[in-house]
Amino acid sequence: MTSMAAFSLFEPISVPRLEGYSTAEIAVMAAAAREALDCQRVLKKVGLNLVGELLKGQGDFLEFNHYPDGDVYDSETGGQYYYHAHRGGEHGHFHVFNRPVADHGDGEVGTPTHLIAISMDAWGEPLGLFTTNRWVTGEHWRDATTTLSLAEAFALDHAWPSWPVNRWITALLACYHPYLDVLLEHRDREIRRLAGADPEVFENREIEVIGQLPIDLPAWAAVLEGALRARRDQQGIVGE
Repeated sequence: MTSMAAFSLFEPISVPRLEGYSTAEIAVMAAAAREALDCQRVLKKVGLNLVGELLKGQGDFLEFNHYPDGDVYDSETGGQYYYHAHRGGEHGHFHVFNRPVADHGDGEVGTPTHLIAISMDAWGEPLGLFTTNRWVTGEHWRDATTTLSLAEAFALDHAWPSWPVNRWITALLACYHPYLDVLLEHRDREIRRLAGADPEVFENREIEVIGQLPIDLPAWAAVLEGALRARRDQQGIVGE
């Protein structure tokens, strides 16, 4: 786990803003937020939640183990995730990746690129988003711009182990695009800064989490809907 001394080295993260996004982009994010909330709603309606749904039939919940066993992977889109626990202040977190099928076409997959981690509370609700150092997941490190483009294309188009959980993760990355943008830019900026004094920064076990931001999905959905209404009012768009 990242020491407090190491984490205090990092610069503050800018609060995500919507001013630089087009009306169309905000509309996509707002629709994704509605989708994510709907996934939570249909589970809650029958007394379930995202984490509980994912852990069904997985046996004892053990620290550091990946859930579900074998991870979740879509061989057509390259989307991948797993859930595990080893940090205080949360129940656990999802690590979300892009993992392409290898070019040589024998069905093997390449090294994943970590897109973001999603922190969850004990009630199966999202708490925050965070970025990690390369050693944490053994990823193929790509710069912020490339990683963000992979996050934009992220999709899980199957129902194992849970259709609502897969849809929720896909929608969450889409609706929180501005958060991923600032978190990934912050990650790259801090790695460049620390690399000047530590050429082995990518393998420094004292540096695990690089940046994190709290999230509140219902509140963010309301922000997106408000911004979308305001933009459409300004542009005289009616009936969409």
